[in-house]
Parts: sequence; C-alpha cells; structure tokens
Amino acid sequence: MVNVKNINSNSNDFDAIVVGSGISGGWAAKELCEKGLKVALIERGKNTIHGKDYLGEGKAPWDLPYHGKIPEDTLNNEYFIQQQNYALNQSTKHFFVSDKENPYKTEKDKPFSWIRGYQLGGRSLLWYRQSYRWCEMDFEANKIDGNGVDWPIRYKDIAPWYDYVETFAGISGSKEGLPQLPDGKFLPPMEMNCVELEVKKNIENKFPGRKMIIGRCAHLTKPTKEHLELGRGQCQSRDECERGCSFGAYFSSLSATLPAARRTNNLTIFTDSIAHSVEYDKENKRASGINVVNSNTNEFSRLNARIIFLCASTLGTTQIMLNSKSESFPNGIANSSGVLGHYLMDHIFESGANGVYPGFQDKYFRGRRPNGIYIPRYHNIDKKDDRFLRGFGFQGGGKRPGWKRGRSIKGLGVDLKEQLKRPGPWTFSLGGFGEMLPDKRNKVWLDQKQKDKWGIPILNIECVLRENELKMLKVMAEDAKEMLEASGMVDVTTYNNSAPPGLAIHEMGTARMGRDPNTSVLNKHNQCHDVPNLFITDGSCMTSSACQNPSLTYMALTARAADSAVEMLQEGRI
Repeated sequence: MVNVKNINSNSNDFDAIVVGSGISGGWAAKELCEKGLKVALIERGKNTIHGKDYLGEGKAPWDLPYHGKIPEDTLNNEYFIQQQNYALNQSTKHFFVSDKENPYKTEKDKPFSWIRGYQLGGRSLLWYRQSYRWCEMDFEANKIDGNGVDWPIRYKDIAPWYDYVETFAGISGSKEGLPQLPDGKFLPPMEMNCVELEVKKNIENKFPGRKMIIGRCAHLTKPTKEHLELGRGQCQSRDECERGCSFGAYFSSLSATLPAARRTNNLTIFTDSIAHSVEYDKENKRASGINVVNSNTNEFSRLNARIIFLCASTLGTTQIMLNSKSESFPNGIANSSGVLGHYLMDHIFESGANGVYPGFQDKYFRGRRPNGIYIPRYHNIDKKDDRFLRGFGFQGGGKRPGWKRGRSIKGLGVDLKEQLKRPGPWTFSLGGFGEMLPDKRNKVWLDQKQKDKWGIPILNIECVLRENELKMLKVMAEDAKEMLEASGMVDVTTYNNSAPPGLAIHEMGTARMGRDPNTSVLNKHNQCHDVPNLFITDGSCMTSSACQNPSLTYMALTARAADSAVEMLQEGRI
C-alpha cells in the first residue's frame, strides 16, 4: 500500500522526486516507479481518495446544498476567477482552489483566468478528456513561419510514445487517415446521434477538405485486461465526469497512473506539501532536492533525490523555478537563457455559432455521452490562408434540450408543463479552438512585494491576444455559421466572446524546449540545458501550442522523458 504521509528527517532521500500529481506528474511517477526508482511524489493539495472523495458523484440537485448552486457571495468572495469555469458547482467546488487564498496579479485591462485544482490528482479530475495527437506540421510550424524557436523533436520522435500512452490511458476514437490529425491506438469510438450524422454528411459534401469526426476522448468504451486489472471499468455515459468517476472510466491520475505506480511499492506520496524551490548543488552542478513548506503548519523541510521532475502545471512549475534563486542562477534555476517565464500561450476559443436543425422530431438519443464531435484543422494545410498563420479546429455537437430549458421560457403552470413534456428542437453548436503564437511579451514573473500565506512570491501574469489570434477568432465564427447554414440549420447565431487567456485551461510555454541553450530552457529530452538532472514535462515545456487539446502530448512527452532520464541515470550521465 502506498505511503501518504508528512515529511520527516528519517525518510527524505529518494532516487527521484516528482512535483505535482496531475496528468504529467502521475505519468512521471508511474514511469519512474515501474523502472525501479524510489519516488517521492509531492502534492501541494490535500489527499484525495479515488471514489470516496467524489462527493457529488451521482447526486441529484436536491441532494446537494442550494440544489447544486453556489451562493453568489461565496462565488464572488472565494471563487471570483474559478467561477468562470463551467464545471464549478456544489458537487465540484472542493476540486477548485480558493482565489482568495491563492492570489496572483494581472493588469486590469489584461485579464488572465488561472483555473486551478489543488488536490491529489490535480486537474486530471477536471479535464474535458479530449485527446488528440499533434502532427509533423505542428512541430515544424515555428521553423517555417519564424514565430518562436524550432522544436528539437519531430512527430517521428514522439509517435511511439503516443502509441504507448494511448494504450494505457484508453482513448476512444475513429481512424480517419488525416495527415493533420494522425490516427492512434484507439478503443471503439462513441457513436454520433442522428443529427450529427446528417450534419457530418452535409459538411463533408459541401466543404471538400473538411471532416467531421467523433471526438477522441480518454474514456474506456471497451476496457482491456490492463485497464480491468487497475480496477477501471466501462464508461456509463453519465456525463458528470468533473464530479469524479468511481468506475475509473475516464483517465485520471487517481484512476490510472497512481494505482500503477502504487503497485510497484516504490512510491511515497506527500500531500499538503508545497514545493517552495529547487535546491542547487553548485559543486556538482546538479539539483539536489526540493525545499518544501507544509501547507497546514508553514514548516519547512527538504527532500533529496538524484533526479527531479517538475510537473506542477505550467505556471506552478515556472513559479517554483523563478523562486529557485542561487549564486549560480540569480534569476531562477536553469534560466541562463533568460527566457524562463516568457512565451506564455493558451488556446483561443469561445468563438463559433449555434443553430436549430428543423427535423428528426421523432428521434432522441440514449444516455449522456461525455463527448462531442470534432472538425480537425483545415486552414493553412495545403493552401495558404493570407488572413492568419496556423489554424483552428471545432468542437461541438447536436442535442435536444430537455425540461431544463423551461428556466428561460416565459410561462406558468399547466401551459408551461405542457411545453416541457416533449424535448425541444434539435440544436447544434460549433466552437473553435485555435492556436496562439509564441510571443515573448506574454510572460509571468515573481512579484517583488507580495507573498502568499506560505511566504512564496506570487506571480504577475501578462498575456494578451494579438493580431493573429483576433483575426482567427473572427474567421472561426464566420466559418461556423457558414457550415451550419450549409447543413440546413435555421436561426443560426454567431458569438465571439474574446475569452481571456487562461480560460481554455491549456496554458503552456514558459520553460520551452529548444535546440539552443541561449533561447530555450529544455533540450529534446525535456531536460534542462543548465541542470542535467532536472526535467520539466508539464505544459511549460511546450514550444508552440498547435490547436489540439494538449494533454495527450504532455503524457507522451513525460513517458519519453522518464525513459531518457532513467537511461542517463543508469549510465552515470546525470
């Protein structure tokens, strides 16, 4: 059984330390433990037990305080940033941080929405589970158009690791043969409903080069023996995933990677333990350990290890690195290039269209599929679009609204009830997710005056959408409208909400990989150029953002880096 405990002077030396227990941290712990290393996993949040701590799972609104809603004064006082996320309610609020207790700074006219979950499992309990590979074009884009630095790897370097993590995690999807969205090792795909199939046919007939597919998602549609041995089961189509899933049907650290790490008996977990800084050994030119502050008592302690993986999330990892100052690295560990904290990216979204499909009134759907459709990128592939660089994809789907639509319908009594006896008309939505270019002006840095309640300088964040992103958002809405109308929709409306960066929860890029130590923090193995036993595999390592959801790529990079790190360790190179 895994040890979950406090740090003490008798148990502070390990082969490896992993900071953070979310998607990247869980994978790092699994891989390092399975390769025989004694691993300390540091999580700043509380211990969370799979199943037991999914407090809102399966509960109806009337089983929850305030029928599942959070009082407005609580939202405005405690969750003034987190409330922007669709998943925050009474059944999930224990998975979100208090903004009051975890401050950061932005300029008033440059908002950044930092959505966070501090608990064992991190945001792997809250992600939307869309899982897409990058393609060769994504790794080459920076070099071709001159934005950012060249990736030190290509698709062929990571392809076998995509195979590896997809097989373990369990990704359902369909094989399509698209060069811009490589196929993977898939479980059987979920099914589209009748309207989605009709819209797919219409879009593909009327827009050659565009393809509408079922989303590729980290849900077990047909568990393998490996999944079942970990206690995972088939997806039940409840679509309440953010509450937690006792079936382990969707991939999370708690359902998959941490159980795999536990069974090696090589894992020790320290919860309520905030990584304050990385300790640097100047003589050996190595990171020697992590300085930790107890989140409950504010007591400091130290863990030592031969290799360290920082997986504390993009901004969390960067905050730790910037705070790790020494004579060798006065501006933060592994920051001789000066680029640490720069090139912050997120995906651009909240631009698209909605419409009503006038048909199939005798049809409905069964279950609540926790997945939608996907239209992969089609701009700037074979033909250059002069309006903007890179591209975007669409997520969305079709459905019939149920009785809840009565909340926005005028009426009372019998007449209202009669209207709600039958489901509403079929509706369809398309929302874009687009690439954000790396830009040095988008950055984070430590505040020189304000510290949090644990004595750690808080982050200042400056990240804005620039010309290329704004042009792309406009085209997203136009394209979505065009496709819906061409598919037979009526009452089509567009939206372009210019959501603040951060709200897509795909922040990345502040400790980027690169070929040149003068312009990047990490090499092709996710290894710090300056500190060879320090590895970074969360979103901060990303050199560009592509337009696909990034978590699958984090998984593959982490597994690949862990393999390289252990090989280097065994050969005495680190």
